[in-house]
Amino acid sequence: MILGRDQGYIGVLIDDLVTKGTNEPYRMMTSRTEYRLRCRQDNADFRLCPVGYAVGLVSPERYQRVKEKYAAVEAEMARLEHTGAVTGAPLDELLTALGDPAAKSGIRLADLLRRPPITYAVLAPFDPARPSLSAAVTEQAEISIKYAGYIDRQNRQVEEMRRLEDMAIPQTLDYLSMDGLRLEARQKLDKIRPLNLGQASRISGVSPADMAALMIYLERLR
Repeated sequence: MILGRDQGYIGVLIDDLVTKGTNEPYRMMTSRTEYRLRCRQDNADFRLCPVGYAVGLVSPERYQRVKEKYAAVEAEMARLEHTGAVTGAPLDELLTALGDPAAKSGIRLADLLRRPPITYAVLAPFDPARPSLSAAVTEQAEISIKYAGYIDRQNRQVEEMRRLEDMAIPQTLDYLSMDGLRLEARQKLDKIRPLNLGQASRISGVSPADMAALMIYLERLR
């Protein structure tokens, strides 16, 4: 089992130590991952419970609870996207007090929630059909809607990296005699022997130009 950099900080730690190495004590900080919007503490169950269940570390009962939680999150997000807020003077007064412009008639609850000062709890008086949900579910729904644009962009970055990681590198490759690579890149690649292009791209000392040359070389081998 290999945890990806987008799945958790343990995946970041292992990948850093393998591909970059360290000559001093390694400190695991949030700034070390490029996928901080995905590796949040509030969605750890969503990221890691399926992995734990697959290897027998998470019970079927707990895994089922996690699946039910995120099914409820998806349902609430869909409801907010398709439900209009109760507009009028009370809502306009609230928005004015928060420094936001007045709402148009028929505005969806999700559109209001995307405004920075608006929270899920604040919208309760203007959402009479709101179901009774746990705080964990409403927190996830709020975060997912409020930061959807940023999260979607990061998901696309993850998919691009996975595409590179699907491109395996032959372990018999002779990097030291490869044309187009700088000397430092040849030495680092020869020492670390990355399994795929994704791992190779994260090696300190391997530049984008080196990666382009490596990809061209691999295409010629196919």
